[in-house]
Amino acid sequence: MLNKFKPITPGLRGTVLVSKKHLSKDKPVKSLTKPLPSTGGRNNQGRITSRRMGGGVKRKYRLIDFKRNKLDIPAEVVRNEYDPNRSAFISLLKYDDGELRYIISPKNINVGDKLISGENVEIKNGNCIPLKNIPVGTNIHNIELKPGAGAQLIRSAGSSAQIVSKETPYVQVKLISGEIRHINKNSRATIGEVSNPDQKNIKLGKAGRKRYLGFRPKVRGVVMNPVDHPHGGGEGRTSGGRNPVTPWGVSTKGKKTRNNKKTSVFIIKRRKK
Repeated sequence: MLNKFKPITPGLRGTVLVSKKHLSKDKPVKSLTKPLPSTGGRNNQGRITSRRMGGGVKRKYRLIDFKRNKLDIPAEVVRNEYDPNRSAFISLLKYDDGELRYIISPKNINVGDKLISGENVEIKNGNCIPLKNIPVGTNIHNIELKPGAGAQLIRSAGSSAQIVSKETPYVQVKLISGEIRHINKNSRATIGEVSNPDQKNIKLGKAGRKRYLGFRPKVRGVVMNPVDHPHGGGEGRTSGGRNPVTPWGVSTKGKKTRNNKKTSVFIIKRRKK
């Protein structure tokens, strides 16, 4: 659900944000958080390695259970929360043995719902099951690439993948990018889609809200000096005089950078361009 605002100030004109009325306002569980130091995009030598980072509201990291390795122990959804570190919402689970854990909140999960992780549990929204036991055509998220390593695929807001077919010892999964790849049949995945599908429709409305999130301004190369960027310099306004490159001269805007030949064998169909 989206919130739209009356343009009573310039910053509110055109602003569209995701409604958080259904989320808990309680502070996160202290034992499931840890400090998140601000680096400003700099490494241990103080040099900028990631540009356009810095500032932003202070936040704590929420420890998310991507492994879902408490097998055959039912858990109840205590509350749904906002997580400043990711686009999806998170849910706090309380297991029957009293343990608390955070998970990526699936779509249409409500407080009081019962979830479980196991080999042969019900095909139900939010349950975590090995791929070999999930029917073909089912929407899934939080997918492991290696059994027991924890979920690595389909974790952002509103995303989901689909099981296309099953072949020993792999399962064919179609990702949201259009890529179809083989994944080990013993890897686990969660049934359903990720929460907060309206994330893609938000409009921040003002530069200040972007700064709250920890993003700094993006300066174009063509307005820099030649010492700072290959596109810099020139008399008057220029277009850069060459194909788009990074400040270090590497081609950008479409140049393929994937360099993982070991796992290329598992990709059946490349993603959409």
